[in-house]
Amino acid sequence: MLTPVATRHAATTHTASWAPRQAAHCSSCAMRHLCMPQGLAPEALSRLEAVICAARAVKRGEALFREGDAFDNLYAVRSGSLKTVATRHDGREQVTGLHLAGEALGLDGICDDTHPRTAVALEDSSVCVIPYSALKSLCSEAGSMQLRMHKLMSEQIVRETSQTMLLGSLNAEERVAAFLLDVSSRYLKRGYSPTEFNLRMTREDIGSYLGMTLETVSRTLSKFQKRGLIEMHGRLVHIVDFDGLRHV
Repeated sequence: MLTPVATRHAATTHTASWAPRQAAHCSSCAMRHLCMPQGLAPEALSRLEAVICAARAVKRGEALFREGDAFDNLYAVRSGSLKTVATRHDGREQVTGLHLAGEALGLDGICDDTHPRTAVALEDSSVCVIPYSALKSLCSEAGSMQLRMHKLMSEQIVRETSQTMLLGSLNAEERVAAFLLDVSSRYLKRGYSPTEFNLRMTREDIGSYLGMTLETVSRTLSKFQKRGLIEMHGRLVHIVDFDGLRHV
């Protein structure tokens, strides 16, 4: 069971300090099966560890990078979780993604050499910093690493396409159910309980992500509890009826 932790982030965020916290050792990282290609040769693994600058700490509410920052690095979430936020033309912010341990951040900066979104830590987190120029050189020499990069990019495209479908074709209950099932499956992939997990995003963030108001998110979660689909204690979610959620 994951311990519930408050994750509401203040309106003002600070950019994370870049003092290295610890060396990045891919060979001993619990999330390596999510970040790295299977069967990577020892020499290629050593080169990858040499490419990664360090594991950097990002405090809850701090920005890892900001919209408009120059793109120099990719990031892999080592522990904790972050959200990505885009600024609309009218100045409002919209949550565009939730990133858990073992997932990559910053891939969308490759296109224009600029980060199009801001990444904010939802809890105290750590990330591996991977200079993109060095990673490109490694990919050109290690085919399995290049394939892994392509897969990471594909996963991001699929996730964003799914998000577009959520906003365009599902009603409020279907959106919240799909969101809970998605988070559950991602925790399962990381070896955590898919039945009980902490929702690090606030209900306001969830609403922004799903294109709903805070009130609608709260009402929907309350309905799910009354139907016996889920139980909630603070931000700790217990999925009681997976089939029921799938058939909302």
